[in-house]
Amino acid sequence: MTKPVLLTMSGSLRRGSYNRMLLAQAVAAFGEAEVIEGDLNLPLYDGDVEDAGVPEAVTHLCAQMARADAVVISGPEYNKGYSGVLKNALDWLSRPSPSVLKDKPVATMSATAGRTGGETAQFQTMSILAQLQMQVVHGPLILVAAAHDEFGADGSLPNEFLQTQIKARMERLRALV
Repeated sequence: MTKPVLLTMSGSLRRGSYNRMLLAQAVAAFGEAEVIEGDLNLPLYDGDVEDAGVPEAVTHLCAQMARADAVVISGPEYNKGYSGVLKNALDWLSRPSPSVLKDKPVATMSATAGRTGGETAQFQTMSILAQLQMQVVHGPLILVAAAHDEFGADGSLPNEFLQTQIKARMERLRALV
């Protein structure tokens, strides 16, 4: 059997993003897989741009999504909502026909500097993913609040409770592959 393809998507473009660190923890917990990182640094969705020719970066992300057996999304919460980066990527990904999203297993999580860990952003993201007909892996939300205190300088996440949550969620995601 070939290794499953796991696509990771960070709703934060920042190089030192806590969400990228959280995705690294998810990848480790998922187990053996071919991991591809989605680049969400895309032009804003615009129907006129789409009509003139879908940008190469968007075409590449759509091809990555089509190839993926499962997806893990981690994003911050900005002003009680999910990031514009993530919304824009999902808008572009919703455009191909046939859909590259329909029935794709997906797990969500979030890491934020704030005290709620991105709860509102995660609910909003899961609502969109359900509308896009993705197979959202439900369960207790994986919320990393005060992320600056949770992650080590090396990107490690020593919190055993969070590690247990991540492992359980990745086992459930892997079972859908």
